[in-house]
Amino acid sequence: MIAPGAAGRCIAHLIESDGPGGAERVVAELAAGFQAAGARNVVFVPADGEGWLARQLIGSGVEIERFRLDRPLSPACARSMAAAFRRHRVDVAHSHEFSMAVYGAWASWLAGVHHVITMHGSRYYAGRLRRRAALRAAVAWSGSVVAVSHQLADQISRDLFVRRSRIDTVANGVRCAPGEGAAVRDELGLGPGDRLLVAIGNLYPVKGHRYLVEAMARLADRHPALHLAIAGRGELAPAIAASAAQHGLGGRVHLLGLRADVAAVLAAADVFVLPSLSEGLPLALLEAMFAGRPIVASDVGEVRAALAGGEAGILVEAGDAGQLARALEDLLTDASRARDLAARARTRAAAEYDVSHMVHRYGSIYDRLLACVGGGLQAVPCGRA
Repeated sequence: MIAPGAAGRCIAHLIESDGPGGAERVVAELAAGFQAAGARNVVFVPADGEGWLARQLIGSGVEIERFRLDRPLSPACARSMAAAFRRHRVDVAHSHEFSMAVYGAWASWLAGVHHVITMHGSRYYAGRLRRRAALRAAVAWSGSVVAVSHQLADQISRDLFVRRSRIDTVANGVRCAPGEGAAVRDELGLGPGDRLLVAIGNLYPVKGHRYLVEAMARLADRHPALHLAIAGRGELAPAIAASAAQHGLGGRVHLLGLRADVAAVLAAADVFVLPSLSEGLPLALLEAMFAGRPIVASDVGEVRAALAGGEAGILVEAGDAGQLARALEDLLTDASRARDLAARARTRAAAEYDVSHMVHRYGSIYDRLLACVGGGLQAVPCGRA
């Protein structure tokens, strides 16, 4: 399904962080996907990063370049990236999120290559005029700007005073990875009669885990065999554990930390929960859909579209623990509805959110830019004036 123009070309993928996050996983999938299709790929990661992203690409043939960005304004970093683009004979540079959007556009202008920006959901640039101006300039000097959700595309258009027609939308995609949940349930000490809610996401305020713990507390008396497992790492781990203890849930709320066996964790779940306050299109949601889990999710970002307006999962208002508890109660007490929603979610995931669809759509964008006469940086994408 990959657009043919990428074969034989060199694609650079730029990202400022390389921990186990959603944007980093998308970069890994794109680089590996295009590499397998015959393109050469180079992933640019911070020199002082965690190394997680590079480890995901071991054995794929994808090359790794490391950059240093020691201060907010660094011409040396832009020049170094441009030199690396020339050395690798890069045809398209694809930057992810704010910092690399700016430096990728700058380096691409210096090196004379096509540039693509993808924004994944974070709008921290919007709070400062200087950042908005920098990102608007990057957009003006890029061949394509991509948002992972229609809502985010609308926000970028408003934030930067950019025509909405200049912004493409490409949904994230994941691989279908069947898992076996028995080992996870054994690890948690769960018996056949225990029910398990699962959430996957780093432990940051925006992920809304505090509301999930509160919803769990509202259900605890009516469902004494109900447990909650949260997979992810982050600064709020002590606060979440303390909140669970205060609600008398110390033995029923399990913080799993960062997990490599996400498919197994999902397979162990009776219900998947996404309590986020803000999202673009979260990969954990897509993985839960592929896993065929009944889903309760906050109505944020592209979640409503992914769940077909509520036909493939229950949507709740973000930050409303009472509504979240009621939705979970519905699925815990209505097995037929839970099975129906799970089946619809799996069917929809296979049709719309397989990783091959994402790679193909980006391939089409690369093709459009590579077809431009002259082979250099284009301020306006071909056919998108």
